Amino acid sequence: MKYQSDSFYINKVLNNDVSAYTILVDKHKNMAFTVAYRIIRNREDAEEIAQDAFVKVYQSLKSFKKESKFSTWLYRIIYNTAISKTRKKQLETTNLDYNVVENFSTDEIKEDVNRLDNDEQKKIVTKILQHLNPEDSTLINMFYFKKYSTEEISDIMGLSQANVKVKLHRIRKKLYKEIQLIISKQHKEIYL
Repeated sequence: MKYQSDSFYINKVLNNDVSAYTILVDKHKNMAFTVAYRIIRNREDAEEIAQDAFVKVYQSLKSFKKESKFSTWLYRIIYNTAISKTRKKQLETTNLDYNVVENFSTDEIKEDVNRLDNDEQKKIVTKILQHLNPEDSTLINMFYFKKYSTEEISDIMGLSQANVKVKLHRIRKKLYKEIQLIISKQHKEIYL
């Protein structure tokens, strides 16, 4: 289905065409679920958060100032709702424990990664992403997979653009380090 702009549907909803909101939900439901799931890591809770956020957005639609994109506003509400839920549940996340080494060579890591076939690369990346804390996982997902700009991520997550860039840089360092550890471990297993 080809969608109109979000503002088209928002104006219809504000003019008492409630059915137009269904189209907005349909347009953004997959990303809404993805944002929530990256933080919560539980399908049922992520669905509940996305639904709750859509209800909040509907109830607050008259106050939407249109200073940012509708999707940015929606995803920020989802992000905040999901973070609040994780705090309430006091979920324990596994943080990767790193003593980030400044002098490792990313060229060596890239060379090692390029020796792996695509399936092996995907397995390693998937494994590493599952162990990132929710905020880091969300940042990586939005920036690399959903292609959001640092400005959009900043709006959604309530961080400064500089902070988004710093966090992305640190996450990349963590990822490189973890990839190197996994590849080194695989090399040792092969030669033993």
